[in-house]
Amino acid sequence: MKLMKKKANESVIGYAYVCADLLHAGHLDHLEFCKKFCDKLIVGVLTDNAVMEKKPRPIFGFEERLRLVQALKCVDIAVPQETYSPLNNAPVMADILFESADHGEGALEEAKRVMRDIGKKVIVDIFRPRHNRRPSSTAIKTKIKKEWQK
Repeated sequence: MKLMKKKANESVIGYAYVCADLLHAGHLDHLEFCKKFCDKLIVGVLTDNAVMEKKPRPIFGFEERLRLVQALKCVDIAVPQETYSPLNNAPVMADILFESADHGEGALEEAKRVMRDIGKKVIVDIFRPRHNRRPSSTAIKTKIKKEWQK
């Protein structure tokens, strides 16, 4: 299932990104999916400020989340991602940007346009929490809050 190499001696580099607050099997499934398409997988871990562009402050701090992601076997390198959008890192680091279908059509089209304009690819992973019935980190947090309030 690997993509063809650019040249015989060049590796295909992929870029995925996660918040990884309350790291769960859905995160692992997504990153293992991404790794199937590349030789080296770089994973951007959203900084606290990047997360807060769209969501509340993460429960776990950036350094702890970065450490957890780096420990996954399918991840070759974990790096800070300073904005919610991966477009500050992916175009300069990778041949392929992995996106989630959950990110919405506008964000996906922008990512595809940017990567296509520089001769690179976007692969959209449709097997995200709502599709494989695994709860998202947000759903887990909501459930914990409800139980705590009882």
